[in-house]
Amino acid sequence: MESFLVSTGIVALAEVGDKTQLLAFILAAKFRRPWPIIWGILVATLVNHGFAGALGQWLTTLISAETLRWILGGSFLAMAAWILVPDEFDEEDAKLARFGVFTTTLIAFFLAEMGDKTQIATVALAAQYQALGWVVAGTTLGMMIANAPAVILGDRIAHKMPTRLVHGVAALIFAVLGVLTLLGAGEAYGL
Repeated sequence: MESFLVSTGIVALAEVGDKTQLLAFILAAKFRRPWPIIWGILVATLVNHGFAGALGQWLTTLISAETLRWILGGSFLAMAAWILVPDEFDEEDAKLARFGVFTTTLIAFFLAEMGDKTQIATVALAAQYQALGWVVAGTTLGMMIANAPAVILGDRIAHKMPTRLVHGVAALIFAVLGVLTLLGAGEAYGL
């Protein structure tokens, strides 16, 4: 359950102001049909984070526990720094409108998540906790917590979110996870 809660919290915080949240705002403004957009985000995230989580668990079979502990600790610290760097949105991510609302959202979100902070976090969290289902459920819920309101409320909330503060909290959580992992906290999970 810890893996679910940590995964949800980290991704929900990390997603605020992220390029995929900006994509959610743009798709909502363009299509004005929130439910197909929300369903597209959900399916894209489940597939993307499912692959990322499986990759994270697979890596644990290739790397020794001691080496993995150092890689994960360093990864969490790197994520803490990366989360403080503002994302830039690529307009190409939103130019798939010929496929319909759901499919456009599905494709755009899947592609936008490739190599994104939350996808990398999913790989690291799945490797850390060895709980693929809980991590993917948590990271997906975190994405939905951040993006569904963006789709439904759109511009009414876009400028009211304290993005820097939220990213600071997320960076702090990643930093704490990194330090705890380096100090051996992951040993409870076989790392």
